[in-house]
Amino acid sequence: MKIIKVKNPAEGARKAFDIYQSALSSGVKVLGLATGSTPIALYKELTDSVLDFSNVTSINLDEYLGLDGNNEQSYRYFMNQHLFNKKPFKKSYVPDGMSEDHKAAAKQYDKIISEHPIDLQLLGIGLNGHIGFNEPGTAFDSTTHIVDLTQSTIDANARFFDNSADVPTQAISMGIASVMSAKEILLMAYGAGKADAIAAMVNGPVTEKVPASILQNHKNVTIIIDEAAATKL
Repeated sequence: MKIIKVKNPAEGARKAFDIYQSALSSGVKVLGLATGSTPIALYKELTDSVLDFSNVTSINLDEYLGLDGNNEQSYRYFMNQHLFNKKPFKKSYVPDGMSEDHKAAAKQYDKIISEHPIDLQLLGIGLNGHIGFNEPGTAFDSTTHIVDLTQSTIDANARFFDNSADVPTQAISMGIASVMSAKEILLMAYGAGKADAIAAMVNGPVTEKVPASILQNHKNVTIIIDEAAATKL
């Protein structure tokens, strides 16, 4: 793992932008993307730039079940607002949270990933060490699947909803094996609240109790963290 320590998220976004710029210059064609507050500054850097994504395919990590792409809290809506509407891609895939057959939708997403091998996968990390929506206990050989979100994840997501009762309790997510199939992985995390998860990911045992710990076994991982998130390394 390569660890880059920065003073704040703005500096982290600039460091991440450099990685994306280099990746596109080297001919990368498929980007795995993430949502949440952490990558917003990076997406602003990308949309403010002259980088061209018209020949690049994007594949997002996850989506809530029960929210369509027009719902302001859906991840499709998030991606449209923060990136796709400003920087169109050749094709942008987000899991279908409204399918009638979720298992079939998961299998179809695996097929998409198989047909478009991910060159660079962007990740955040949850307070409990989850990546994507792969909660503690998720098998390391998992592919795209339906997830019952833990209460801690539901509580963390509640700030985005007007009513706590509206917070989804399930999601469709790339599996850990799906994430690990990417040629390169970039993970960003900021704030003291992420310090325990970062320490467990980097220095702890590789265990399904901390899904992100599997990244120790990947050959090309870069972690961008601020000083607060790095305090327990």
